[in-house]
Amino acid sequence: MTFDNNRFFLFENCKPVRGVSNSIICDLQRKDFCYIPNELYDLLIEHNGKKTKELLNYYDKDLLNEYFDFLNDGEYIHVGNYKNLFSKIDLSFYEPSEVNNCIVDLLENLDPNYLYEVAYQLEELRCKNLEIRCYNSLPVETICNFLSFLEENGFFLINIGLVFSDENILNEIEELKELLIKFPRITYLLVFNSKKNEFIPPIRNNGTGYIVLLNTNISSSKSCGNICQEYFVCNIEAFTESLNYNSCLNKKISIDAKGNIKNCPSMAQSFGNIKNTTLENALNHPEFKKYWGLTKDSIEVCRDCEFRYICTDCRAYTEQTNINNEDLDISKPLKCGYNPYTGDWEEWSTILLKQKAIKYYGMQDLVKR
Repeated sequence: MTFDNNRFFLFENCKPVRGVSNSIICDLQRKDFCYIPNELYDLLIEHNGKKTKELLNYYDKDLLNEYFDFLNDGEYIHVGNYKNLFSKIDLSFYEPSEVNNCIVDLLENLDPNYLYEVAYQLEELRCKNLEIRCYNSLPVETICNFLSFLEENGFFLINIGLVFSDENILNEIEELKELLIKFPRITYLLVFNSKKNEFIPPIRNNGTGYIVLLNTNISSSKSCGNICQEYFVCNIEAFTESLNYNSCLNKKISIDAKGNIKNCPSMAQSFGNIKNTTLENALNHPEFKKYWGLTKDSIEVCRDCEFRYICTDCRAYTEQTNINNEDLDISKPLKCGYNPYTGDWEEWSTILLKQKAIKYYGMQDLVKR
């Protein structure tokens, strides 16, 4: 590469994130990320917009050639004898609805009218995303009637996810696809206790209508909170929300299998029961939103991690090591096995320092031997 008066600019949709030992570039347009050394992160942050020849005052030429070959090949930068032509991306996050997403764990001995009442209350809150979880086989007729009801009445709930066990009901892929075709509001089907692990791509051009088969058992809400690379989400919506709010709990409301209204079904604190408390009343409780503004930048260990803005969070199951001045648990998520100080992934359940918390939550059966 020729180092001259041309300036280099990092594309606005490409956001570097520095960890304590490694860094990444989040490509928010292509919804992907790549690893970079911390030295390259520093170059991009400190020298973005400078003439390329000026970099020779700070870096070895061979190293610069290596870096710029990588950046050009990945289309992370543009170089030219002009000022930056691209406007800054607004990294604030705004969601107009009082609640953006809801999780409902189906009650034992489900009353078919239950889901309709929940839908009416979510409509008042302008909630558009709903995940229905059933730890047994899916009550197909009840769910189909509910989805037809939403369609006929034009409800604001436009994205529905279904999580259920494969117990020889709807276990054929073609049957699952027919369900997706019949009900366009279904965004995804997650089927656990399946015979295999498989991802079946979306049937719709907008990326919705996909199926995930898991050869694992999800027996209760204790199965929640897993942190792994497969769950990373790298897009502008997830990135900006993680920058400004909690990536799991912000604008979320849930109902557990006993009808308790919570921020997340796995959280310990309840704000009433759906039998005698409305979702709106629970939402207005002084402590309901206490974790909504807790970002990864405030959480122990996570704040040193390069994945913090594309990773989800979990306040239900943590390592139980740190409480801040506002009495909020800022401990690292229990089910994360990544060490940002070494760059290594481990099986979280076998890490020695997590055993006390595992016992506290009664998760001994999740420990891999």
